[in-house]
Amino acid sequence: MPRGSRYHGLKKPKLRQDWSKESLYNLSRLVTPPAANKTFFQQKWLAKSMTRAYHNPYVREGTWTRMFDRRLPAVVSMDHQYLARYDGSEMASGRGSGIEKDPRSEVEEDDRNGRNRVDKTPYMHMTYFPLERRLDTAIWRALFASSAKQARQFVVHGWVKVNGKKMTYPGYQLNPGDMFQVDPERVMYATGARKRKANSAVSTQDGREEREADEQGSRVAKSREERELEEENELEDEESDAGAATLESDEERDAMSVKPEDEKDAKKAMKNLVTRAKRILEDSKRKLSGKRQQELRAFAQSVRKTMSKHRGTEESSAEDSIEGFETALAQIMTRIPEDAVAKESASAQQAEATADAINKSSNPQMQDPAKEDEYKARKDAELLHAALERARANPIDPSKPYATPWKPRDFMSAFAFIPRYLEVNQNICSAVYLRHPVARPGLAEVPTPFHGETLALAFNWYLRRR
Repeated sequence: MPRGSRYHGLKKPKLRQDWSKESLYNLSRLVTPPAANKTFFQQKWLAKSMTRAYHNPYVREGTWTRMFDRRLPAVVSMDHQYLARYDGSEMASGRGSGIEKDPRSEVEEDDRNGRNRVDKTPYMHMTYFPLERRLDTAIWRALFASSAKQARQFVVHGWVKVNGKKMTYPGYQLNPGDMFQVDPERVMYATGARKRKANSAVSTQDGREEREADEQGSRVAKSREERELEEENELEDEESDAGAATLESDEERDAMSVKPEDEKDAKKAMKNLVTRAKRILEDSKRKLSGKRQQELRAFAQSVRKTMSKHRGTEESSAEDSIEGFETALAQIMTRIPEDAVAKESASAQQAEATADAINKSSNPQMQDPAKEDEYKARKDAELLHAALERARANPIDPSKPYATPWKPRDFMSAFAFIPRYLEVNQNICSAVYLRHPVARPGLAEVPTPFHGETLALAFNWYLRRR
């Protein structure tokens, strides 16, 4: 098979037996090929080329043609309780004995009860069932390799045993009951994350995870900045760029310490009033009601409007407006309850006391200080022991050909499934070929991404009835 850049065929989707982002992308775009402007021969040839590109394309066409079997294996589910209760004589009861029943009423009753609703058997999905017996295909189906090509490589290089003996033929036909085993280090390499460097244990996924975390952090910071900008727009603060958020700046300290009536410059006195209103709003934002916040915003807006008109007014009128604003701010302050902070601190202390009482009542060892220290020490020791066990089971080892500590490789979860005819033990990297795959009503045991119509056309191609 070609190994160029067109192996996966992003322009024309070509599905392959591997765990890659290209295969996942092509799988999402897979559709039944249109047949409006094609002859029957063209439809069969196109279906054959699509399906053979997926089902082990490393098998030569002549070899596969000899393996092809038009007899598709299937089974029919039988009701064991019915077979145990009857011997078949009930099927002839009533014939000639005077018992007559309307067959249409029985069919309608069975349809209402759902007893006649039997799913169709997908025979055409079993077209490539002989390939499932191959050793390389079974290794890939058991999740011991990331692609059928890699499974073939493991067999050729001597990393696979069948029934305890080394097997170097990828086309070995498994029989029911055969057990095959792959070297665990090869499986860890095939299914684990790739290393970023040969002498490092860091995987290529770590850098991507860090970049994703940085992007997520930047998005969070950006959203936080947008929220801050919205709050500043609501406050309509002219001095927001200066970062006046604390009382540590000299301007705010002067604004809070100098009284408006003692300020000689009327415009500066109005600025001090706006700063005080903003400071009160920021310090008590979580404690003030929505109505008080609206009053403070309206107060600051009215002061700024007066400041814009102050240039053309007389000094006496400016002083009168400053006194009026000071009175209005004082009235707003009197409406704010002074005991809000005291109430909040008291509720916090009460919540902490309740939580401590619950912990002590649920755990009797927390009642005695000595037992409490012993309990905490034992819990810390258990957590440390669990962490050491995890590190010992999955250590960091730069000498391994895969990234450590081990983690699944990219895009594995979308393809991680095991057929019914395999019994897999992931701890020792071995599996048993239980039986040949079969079709049953509503289910075909040969995993394939193609539609039944496409597989039927491919089946007809190999029937040689052209």
